[in-house]
Amino acid sequence: MQGREIIVAVTGGIAAYKSAALVSQLVQQGAGVTVVMTEAAQEFVGRATFAALTGRPVARDVFHETEYPLGAHIQLAQRAQLLLVAPATANFLAKAAHGAADDLLGTLYLCFTGPVLVAPAMNCEMWEHPAVQRNVAQLRADGVLFVDPEEGWLSCRQRGIGRMAPPEKIAAAAAEMLSAMPGK
Repeated sequence: MQGREIIVAVTGGIAAYKSAALVSQLVQQGAGVTVVMTEAAQEFVGRATFAALTGRPVARDVFHETEYPLGAHIQLAQRAQLLLVAPATANFLAKAAHGAADDLLGTLYLCFTGPVLVAPAMNCEMWEHPAVQRNVAQLRADGVLFVDPEEGWLSCRQRGIGRMAPPEKIAAAAAEMLSAMPGK
């Protein structure tokens, strides 16, 4: 991970709090991490948390980003070697599978030419819904790699598959992907 550049995109699900631990682990392993947050993600975890963990500003808007005069989506995509989306909500999976580009993450996903790793998290009925599974199948066919959700206690007070994988497991998957790539 030493010297590697990773974008961690945080989408709006309760599992967003686990992303702080994930980001911390990646930084401690020597990666440069930039966090991109969707508007909904900011309802669950504050930007200050990720800025403190990464030592970098959090990217959250397509426009008005003084740090990215060419556009955050373009400059971030050119700099990073891995795009990691954790948690990946059903909304993100649908938008990515259909190429929607109505926010920073959507435009970034379409600009990014490197490997994409997603760690979905959602209610078990949502995860099992045919529409979500179609989107997952499309993304897999597009080459997106998954750290699948696990079975366990969910915030909706149910047990089922939909719980985001532990940060350690996601970080290990990211490290494995990066180790197979030549250095930048």
